[in-house]
Amino acid sequence: MFINLHKKGQSTLEYAVIIAVVVAALIAMQTYVKRGLQGRLRQASDDIGEQFSPGYTTANHTTTSSINSTEVVTGGSQPTTNTMTTQAQNTSIVENVSAADGDHEYWPD
Repeated sequence: MFINLHKKGQSTLEYAVIIAVVVAALIAMQTYVKRGLQGRLRQASDDIGEQFSPGYTTANHTTTSSINSTEVVTGGSQPTTNTMTTQAQNTSIVENVSAADGDHEYWPD
């Protein structure tokens, strides 16, 4: 009877050791799995391409403002005053930004 109980305990111990080895292997592989996923994510982002090209960036800014005002003062013993003001402002800016290393840009294949 002791032999049968001893074998049952041995089987349980063998299963526990196998589960412990599998868990230890998964924990040891965790770093490599993370690196593999990060590498795939980086490769996917590199395949998208450049998001900003400083050598081909231009900006156009145009500002236009105009002000017209008229003032008329009339009254009793004071003489009549007429004031007319016209102001206009036009601003146009064209901005070209070049790459930091001159006009050379690197486009990976």
